[in-house]
Amino acid sequence: MNKDKMLIFGASEHTRYTIDIIEQEGKYEIVGILDFALNKGTIYAGYPILGTDSELLSISEEHKCSKGIVAIGDNHLRKRVVNNICAMMPTFEFVSAIHPSALLGKNVSIGKGSVLMAGVIINNDSVVGAHSFVATKASLDHDSSLGDFSSMSPGVTAGGKALIGSCTAIGLGANILHGKRIGDHLVVGAGSLVTKDISNFVVAYGLPVKKSKR
Repeated sequence: MNKDKMLIFGASEHTRYTIDIIEQEGKYEIVGILDFALNKGTIYAGYPILGTDSELLSISEEHKCSKGIVAIGDNHLRKRVVNNICAMMPTFEFVSAIHPSALLGKNVSIGKGSVLMAGVIINNDSVVGAHSFVATKASLDHDSSLGDFSSMSPGVTAGGKALIGSCTAIGLGANILHGKRIGDHLVVGAGSLVTKDISNFVVAYGLPVKKSKR
């Protein structure tokens, strides 16, 4: 059976486990990787570097490929690359990578371009925004949402009806109590316990979580 072709943007550790997920899903044929740091023709994680993001139009035409995923771990850099792709090629189609072991409940919505790693649990009626990243064994309980371009590190647990904004990073092993609202462009430190709502544009950490004074 012929598979749809796809491109990957970025060459990093994030790329390698995104590739692993895509290979296990078996839905797409990876044509190659676009990256600024590595020379064209270099083999990375078993796939050739085809050129840079700025060469997308010619690469897409050459390989008859207009689908792909941005495999960059930093939320803000990922957003910048996605925006550049959309500006160059508005018809480009972003695909998601969902590990076969991820558990998705009823009425769950996964946004385009998102990556869900092994052991992830997204419970019923929850939403994962576009181009977001949910790492190993992280969980989002019922009626919750993770905003566009946001990330949950390994082992993060969010209770039911938790709302996490856009471009927000939740650190390793953090816990978010039921119904708490976390704003946009925010960082929650590793191991933190979120017991109250947190506003936009802050760094918060601790047990319980407190906003940084810096």
